[in-house]
Amino acid sequence: MPEEILRGAEVSAEGPARSSPPVQQPWPFVGGKRLAFLLDAASSIERRLLEQWIDSNRPESISPSSCEQIAIPSSRRGGGATVVDRRLEACLAVGDDPLLAPLRVAWLPHEKGGSREVRFSDLVTLGDPRDPGLVRQRWLCRDPDRYRVVVAEPAPASALRGRWQQAGGDTTLSLPEFVVRQAHLALERAERRLRGSRYKVPRFVHEEILARPAFRGAVAVLARERGVPEAAVAEEAAGDLREIAATHSPYVIDLTANLIRLLYTRGYGERLHYDRAQLRDIYALTQRYPVVFLPSHKSNLDHLVLQYALHENGHPPNHTAGGTNMNFFPVGPLIRRSGLFFIRRTFKDDPVYKLVLRQYIDYLIEKRFSLEWYIEGGRSRSGKLLSPRLGLLAYVIDSFRRGRAEDVYLIPTAVAYDQIQDVGDYVAESRGAAKQRESLGWFLKVLRGIQNRLGNIYIRFGEPLSLAGALGRAESIGDSEADEQSLTVAKIAFEVAVRINRVTPITPTSLVMLAMLGADRAVTVDETVIVLRNWVDYVRRRGLPTTEELKLNAADGVRAVLETLVTSGVVTSFSKGPEPVYAIGEDQHLAAAYYRNSIVHFFVNSSIAELSLLRAAEADVADRVGEFWDEVLRLRDLLKFEFFFADKERFRDEIRTEVKLNEREWEARLADGPEAIHKLLHRFRPFTAHRALRPFLEAYRIVGDELERLDSGARFEEPAFLARCLARGEQYRLQRRTQSAESVSSVLFVTALQLAANRGLLEPGGAQLTERRVAFAAELRQVIRRVEVVAALAASRRARLID
Repeated sequence: MPEEILRGAEVSAEGPARSSPPVQQPWPFVGGKRLAFLLDAASSIERRLLEQWIDSNRPESISPSSCEQIAIPSSRRGGGATVVDRRLEACLAVGDDPLLAPLRVAWLPHEKGGSREVRFSDLVTLGDPRDPGLVRQRWLCRDPDRYRVVVAEPAPASALRGRWQQAGGDTTLSLPEFVVRQAHLALERAERRLRGSRYKVPRFVHEEILARPAFRGAVAVLARERGVPEAAVAEEAAGDLREIAATHSPYVIDLTANLIRLLYTRGYGERLHYDRAQLRDIYALTQRYPVVFLPSHKSNLDHLVLQYALHENGHPPNHTAGGTNMNFFPVGPLIRRSGLFFIRRTFKDDPVYKLVLRQYIDYLIEKRFSLEWYIEGGRSRSGKLLSPRLGLLAYVIDSFRRGRAEDVYLIPTAVAYDQIQDVGDYVAESRGAAKQRESLGWFLKVLRGIQNRLGNIYIRFGEPLSLAGALGRAESIGDSEADEQSLTVAKIAFEVAVRINRVTPITPTSLVMLAMLGADRAVTVDETVIVLRNWVDYVRRRGLPTTEELKLNAADGVRAVLETLVTSGVVTSFSKGPEPVYAIGEDQHLAAAYYRNSIVHFFVNSSIAELSLLRAAEADVADRVGEFWDEVLRLRDLLKFEFFFADKERFRDEIRTEVKLNEREWEARLADGPEAIHKLLHRFRPFTAHRALRPFLEAYRIVGDELERLDSGARFEEPAFLARCLARGEQYRLQRRTQSAESVSSVLFVTALQLAANRGLLEPGGAQLTERRVAFAAELRQVIRRVEVVAALAASRRARLID
């Protein structure tokens, strides 16, 4: 017998627990040692079942007197022991080194269809069938199929005493208390062999973190720095930990999973679309390393549907970071008990809170619990991926650097929808409306909003990113300067974002919206099919990810998508004429743009190549190859806060690949002069710049024009400036000075301001600042002029004036 410290062996679970014949639990190996059973019983019925198991399974060679039975405080509800039995202390004090074997009764759900999965009806009628009350136990104990006796792996008292002594200052528990806690943990692990790993949840989180020497030492340092008693800082830290930490409950895990299914099926198909083989691979990773799921954030359903997908594949719930804005009754208490932990939006001036959060992340990484948060922070109001937030990622990287885990894997995750019920709110916020505060009323409104059939939900997992692979092994990483660490975190975050974009699937809705947004009039189904033909061909040539086989080169497929958009109000139709025509609804351009923007990143490189070719063909250019690449990099810099780009060398390779789709010897054609360049450009199918980039560049121009007239000596006030941009944008729209109604968006204006700030255009200055602002506005006008050329080429192709 290896001297294991009361631990149960781990097994994998590919899905819900399946029914099987009762397994005869092995009698603990004695090997000449005295045997002491530690009975974790929540009731007299459970105590009787455990005693019966001992009597019926005891080998004949072992006398009843050599099998001591000691009740330990129950880890579950009910009338079990509440204090440590003095006989345990006596047992540990004797020098014959007894073998300690924990026992527990595990109650099972009723078998239905070969499965013991807990159903919603089980949960809401009589409560959790795995933790029945005394009355229900009296009924269930008559059916041997409804319970099992769980035997955790035993350990000699000497091994436990050695572990307790080794822990030293790491625990304030007495030896008997330490043994009881280890027994509970061992029983949890052993019971997971029976139930499945989806119920792998942490136990004694608060006790373990608060007792750690590193935690207590940091508390002592903070107390000295603040000149307050250590006990006061420790009390504040304990309160912060209660505020942050999730408190898992298997009952609520199952209840939440059933509620999630009821919720998302109100508006979407019953089946979530994802690759189960990918989840099996990720599960294998979680057995060796901690993993962090980093999903995109499109809807209030994102976390819920990911949680359900993991649940139905036997994964435990992720420890998911959420803002305290979601901690309202009754949602907050429910989701906290199913794995969500709450953190404040800002706490930079609270060193105790930062210490507690860091220790909590350390604990989860050490114990190999899976984490999750939105890499973007909040929901995307524009449809495309937002710039990543670095705070929690920095904590995980710091934990890895300090050797809390051999490796940590980041799992880029894309959640996509055919349609989203939140789009109306996003449109209002893009036009300057205040974000609605989360509350019970807000939650009920969300529920009411999920009524129309909105299509399907798709989950895609990108290539996992190993921190050890990105940073080197933890033990080889020395101290780094703060700036270097910040740059490292940013690079890793951007790589995650690139991998999310790479696997974000193209939906039929998003492609149809891309086609519709380029039209300035109502269109027929057949006209839409013609516009989409080159786009669908491009998607196939590039091998881009799609949610399904695209059937948009036929009228039936396009008509089906348009009719669903008519139902949701994004598109309107007129059917009283010879044939129906469709147009984006009044004031629905931002909603349509949301769907287009979810896939626009796939077409940015092609758009940059088109615009750079036009620049290389202009009369004032001497070195056309050099100017092409200079313009490529200028556009990359202009759009760097809007899209995620690879490093410069990889980016240049990507541009080469784009142009090679149309002409293998394209660089030689650049040197042949303007006519050859225009012929090369005419080979692009489809033309993309006017559809992919014009809305963003027009929004940037509105900001540039407003900056140009701003007093260079005035203090910059962002809210007032954005209000003026919205007004200017509406004026430009009415004057047709902007072609894209979706360009008038505070979301896009904010990104343009990030670029302006990066170029030093927002701080007060003198005449030079005015000149740089004027140059910025002029640069945007020149780029938009080239976009209009691409739009004219596309119109000529539709009119068959060019091939």
